Amino acid sequence: MPMNRREVLGQGLWAGLAAGLAATASPLLARAPDSYPAPDRELMVPVEGGRIYVRVNGRLDGPLAPLVAIHGGPGGNHAAFLDLLALAGERAVILYDQLDCGLSDRPGSPANWRVGRFVDEVEAVRRALGIARWHVLGQSWGGTVALEHGARRPQGLASLILASPLVSTRSWIADAAVLRRQLAPGVQKTLDACDPPAPITPACEQATEVFYANFLSREPRSEGYRAYLAAHPALRMNAELYNAMWGSSEFVSTGTLRTYDGEPLLARLDGPRTLFATGQYDEARPATLGSFAQRVKGAEFAVVPGGGHAFISDRPDEALGIIRPWLARNES
Repeated sequence: MPMNRREVLGQGLWAGLAAGLAATASPLLARAPDSYPAPDRELMVPVEGGRIYVRVNGRLDGPLAPLVAIHGGPGGNHAAFLDLLALAGERAVILYDQLDCGLSDRPGSPANWRVGRFVDEVEAVRRALGIARWHVLGQSWGGTVALEHGARRPQGLASLILASPLVSTRSWIADAAVLRRQLAPGVQKTLDACDPPAPITPACEQATEVFYANFLSREPRSEGYRAYLAAHPALRMNAELYNAMWGSSEFVSTGTLRTYDGEPLLARLDGPRTLFATGQYDEARPATLGSFAQRVKGAEFAVVPGGGHAFISDRPDEALGIIRPWLARNES
């Protein structure tokens, strides 16, 4: 596909889609800050296959454990987490781009596009920064990486936040099917006609964008976010990586993740130090994520009111209102 559907909405086309939305509740706008601080430190960390870009805001030697955020995709980038930089006055915030993403090296070799190799990147970042203990947040596909990382029970893990994670492809596709039936009949009909192996047409793209305006990004991105992307042209979706691991359609997985099942890993998590979080209108449906949280003894579950899948940028104040106290409760 010429441009990934998530990238389309992230670049400011939200407003033109409003007429096609289903009759779901419209939240009040909760705009992100107009600008973001420059990193206090940047580095390229060697990993299998190349080097990955890492940026740090705040003191790594401060009294509170740092927070690292793992972006989604596959093929996304760290810009999705710019609103987390509001925490940098309290604790260090670490953002990074996975290999073949964003500002990292882009060797373009499918041999690197393995779940385990992406999970290994997390520990590589920790070692490179000399961090003994930190909090890990992963969102969407990044939630898959965080789930796999947490299931390894690493010593330095203070807490784990699984934000709208892909826990299993089976459950993800089932959620998408439920949400598609909430859209206007004409949009549903178009999406049904666009499922693989049907070719992707402009009508398919438009109908998919309607889905995302409901369930992915429910708010327009801030001026600061758009300015950040303009200043960093490499922060674009890697469609080749996305297609190879997931597929050409959001609703039918044909890539290497098509049989992914991380549900058995839930039993290996440290429940009292695990938070599942989702948006009220998330494509990772609250009902499904809540059921996963119930399978992890002692885990907590939170829903961000008014948020879609991108609930951190949709509702930054509400999201931080959940994340900040969670981190504080898990410092010891």
